[in-house]
Amino acid sequence: MCGFTGYYYLDTRKETNNKAIREMLAIQKHRGPDDSGIVGINTQNKSFEAITISEDAAFKSENDLILGFNRLSILDLSPMGHQPMISPDEQVILIMNGEIYNAFDYKADLESKGHHFKSTSDTEIVLHLYLEYGMETMISMLNGMFALAIYDLKLDTLFLARDRFGIKPLYLLKENGRLAFASEMKSFKALPDFKFEADFEKMDEFLLFRNVVNNTLFKNISNCIPGTYLSITKGEIQSHQYYDINQEGNHPISHQDSQTTLEKALQKSVASQMISDVKLGCQLSGGVDSSLVSYYAAKALDHGNLETISITFKDQKFSEEKYIDIVADQLSLHAHKYEMEANYYFDVLEKAIWHFEQPLNHPNTIGIYLLSQEAKKHVTVLLSGEGADESLAGYSRFIRATQFPFFRRMFLGALKKNSKNISEFISYYFDSNKRMIMESAFGSLETAHALKSDFNLQNAIQERYQTIKSMKGDTILKQRKFELLTYLPDLLMRQDKMSMAHSIENRVPFLDNDMVTTSLNISGSDLVGKHKGKDEAKVTLKDICAQKFGEKFAYREKMGFGIPLRSFMSSEVFQEKWKQQVAPGIQKRGLFQLDELTKWVNSISKATPEQLDAIWLMLGFELWAQQYLD
Repeated sequence: MCGFTGYYYLDTRKETNNKAIREMLAIQKHRGPDDSGIVGINTQNKSFEAITISEDAAFKSENDLILGFNRLSILDLSPMGHQPMISPDEQVILIMNGEIYNAFDYKADLESKGHHFKSTSDTEIVLHLYLEYGMETMISMLNGMFALAIYDLKLDTLFLARDRFGIKPLYLLKENGRLAFASEMKSFKALPDFKFEADFEKMDEFLLFRNVVNNTLFKNISNCIPGTYLSITKGEIQSHQYYDINQEGNHPISHQDSQTTLEKALQKSVASQMISDVKLGCQLSGGVDSSLVSYYAAKALDHGNLETISITFKDQKFSEEKYIDIVADQLSLHAHKYEMEANYYFDVLEKAIWHFEQPLNHPNTIGIYLLSQEAKKHVTVLLSGEGADESLAGYSRFIRATQFPFFRRMFLGALKKNSKNISEFISYYFDSNKRMIMESAFGSLETAHALKSDFNLQNAIQERYQTIKSMKGDTILKQRKFELLTYLPDLLMRQDKMSMAHSIENRVPFLDNDMVTTSLNISGSDLVGKHKGKDEAKVTLKDICAQKFGEKFAYREKMGFGIPLRSFMSSEVFQEKWKQQVAPGIQKRGLFQLDELTKWVNSISKATPEQLDAIWLMLGFELWAQQYLD
């Protein structure tokens, strides 16, 4: 796990100064504190210059493509794993952030074809796969989490690529004849003639969903779309899709085989992701997903050798400590538990926003920040359960998707909730695709209108609507695909940014290529159905969990990683921060209506869940704007 950055002049400019790339690397040094490297490339002369981070701040020759890398050593801790990595014929240069779990499956075959290796790193295998097969074939062979950049001197082409589901970040800045790229947007601050500028065209989408899919709230900065790679040749940028989620779910697994097949896939995925030359542990929430990951990880190690990290709360409504203890006791884990308090929450809030680079939209992001901070005392790699709910239909909204939407109680409840915005409510509720989109919304129409007087629902959902219409399969399969593309990426960035803030690598076994294929081949009727007369989601996985930890453990009410927002927002530290820093900023910025917010903040005890979420969103937005825009 690492971080990289760089920039490419698409016009005629070249430079010898490497001050900018050094500063870009310094800004994201937390992603890779173990080693750094820089390469300057003159694409016209087909020459390059590799320098160390400690050398004088000037290249010996002029270059128009600059690559920089920070390394967090996970596989092959020796200098042989140094990046940027250069091919033996000095014609290809590679930088890669991530882990390729099937890389070593290809090594013997590559050696039989005449390739020689000087390291035991997965990065070097990726480099030789490119040399042997080229970009299009190589990228489709990789099973892992990654963002990478490859420059091929013979082709005079820069390739930028991101893994299938966006586990690792790759941001693109295109402006003024320059293409810059980075694992973290804050690195762009070091570029000459650059300043972060707001792009609020997608504010309606942000207010409703807390994120903007494959985009940012900055002008000219976007995400490299998961499952794609870019080729840049002679200033022309082309996008290529190498993974299409609609290829999944076309080979249904029979009901009698679903549980066994899923368990084998998960066990194999966890085992493959435990490869590491540094200490590895698990992120244990006590929920079904992380408990199963911990189970298979513990079984793969000598008894009692697995360490887990957990966050707990004093308020038992939000704490799953008793379930954490069940898993820890049964598996004889070295379980480390840390309690989060309101003071800590607000002490680190702005640090977390700095690392997240967007408004801190999920309150439990601070929990992952604390978990990663404490994990660094014990391990360098953590396995987590992220991705299970999206691929295996784990949210209650998957149950609702199978029910008749005009069932009296369901329809009347939704109608009452949207009574002030009847026309907009009708416009989406009577369209099955739009209804599915709105199921993953955090904000309500009422709070969105209260915050932004000209809020427009159509603007908020138009891109997601195109995505959902393109999905193939039955209702549950379509919804799973949709959520993997639109809901999950933001959660993955939360995991990446908070863990890398503390130089922790976070791995996600549920998003292994074969694991996702298996999950999407399981019928929706096997995943969503009745259990002892009650509607349940993620049934197949819960049945596996019940075999390990018991039915009461597996089939309890889903808690997730909740945060006691009402309690935290009632605290003196929050109220003071809101009055002194947040509210004045919101008023000065003039984007949102402060009057409604003030009413909600002044009566936290009576605020609805939607209003609490809206307050949180505005808190995160304003503190982000003060750091990145002011």
